[in-house]
Amino acid sequence: MEEKNIFTITQLNSYIKNIIESDFALKNIWLKGEISNFKAHTSGHLYLTLKDENSVINAVMFKGSAAGLLFKPENGMKVTVKCSIRVYEPMGGYQAYITEMEKDGLGDLHLAFEELKKKLAAEGLFDAARKKPIPHFPERIGIVTSPTGAAIRDMLNIIGRRCKYAQVYIYPALVQGEDAPPQIIEGIEYFNKTKSVDVIITGRGGGSIEDLWAFNDEGVARCIAASELPVISAVGHEIDFTIADFVADLRAATPSEAAERVATDSAELKKRLETAAEKLAAGLKNNKQQKKLQLEALSLDRIFDGFKTGIEDKKIKIDEYMENISKSMNILLERKQQQHKMQAAGLEALSPLAVLSRGYSITFGKEGKPLVKTADVEKGDTVTVKLSDGEFGAKVENIRKAEK
Repeated sequence: MEEKNIFTITQLNSYIKNIIESDFALKNIWLKGEISNFKAHTSGHLYLTLKDENSVINAVMFKGSAAGLLFKPENGMKVTVKCSIRVYEPMGGYQAYITEMEKDGLGDLHLAFEELKKKLAAEGLFDAARKKPIPHFPERIGIVTSPTGAAIRDMLNIIGRRCKYAQVYIYPALVQGEDAPPQIIEGIEYFNKTKSVDVIITGRGGGSIEDLWAFNDEGVARCIAASELPVISAVGHEIDFTIADFVADLRAATPSEAAERVATDSAELKKRLETAAEKLAAGLKNNKQQKKLQLEALSLDRIFDGFKTGIEDKKIKIDEYMENISKSMNILLERKQQQHKMQAAGLEALSPLAVLSRGYSITFGKEGKPLVKTADVEKGDTVTVKLSDGEFGAKVENIRKAEK
């Protein structure tokens, strides 16, 4: 019987680690590749992926080595690095531990990005003059994005919290991969064709340059530029820029910022309106006082000039002017009071209590719900009858349906 050679996971990872890290060929080697998924940690360590046409490898550059860099690594940058290949034993994965890094040029995606950016800029698609204003208080908001991503959840939460009156329409679309650009274009064109929204937001959460590449698509860029409705681009994080950001009417640093831009806080709006009303009232009052002072000053001038008759005329005119103002204000006040009475009367007419006062009653079933049909009650049920001045209980002894 064959003897089983059983390893624990820890033993296996340790064994592989010893094989790889004892191989001299994997120590202090030079690798050439393109940076992707770059992240500068607050600790000072740099985490990234190195890739070529067919493969990728995870890599890390610790703080001590990173401090000696003469340039800032970026996604899409081609570099040559000196490193050793080691195994991270707890996860059973190997990665490159970088000690030196040299810049080798821009990657293919970055070159394509810069080429398209230059082309569209030359056509004037980035010009500020062609950008449409974003409505301050849109009632209908269209969003073209993935219906399952974190970005849409954040946007819906912010809009729902800040602006309860707004209606949100979602056009589901892929936001990553080869099939994403056509779906993003379809969403933008749909809202333009139906005119069902006031403003469009398109975007997604953060990621690598490859993840965001759908928003660097020329077709998507031209569709945004051609949109009759204003478009907000909300792609990735604050440090991420795409071609869509440049052609859109507004670039939001994140999807959450886009939601805040279109959803004016209702409480803040109310406060701003109240402040404006107070300023207007104060301005009218000051203007009235200024006019009165001007007239009084004119009267004093006439006194000094000895024109007593003119002074009396001016005083009479002032009194008439003030009387007319008072009459106008009283008329306006009466109109507002009359409107208020009519509205109150209308509301009173619709009140269930008003119906009760005219001799009607409301009967509630055993679950406390108003009875509408004979089918809602059974013989023997106890019901509550509400009148205009109170209520009483009753027991159902017979049920008769209306003849048709």
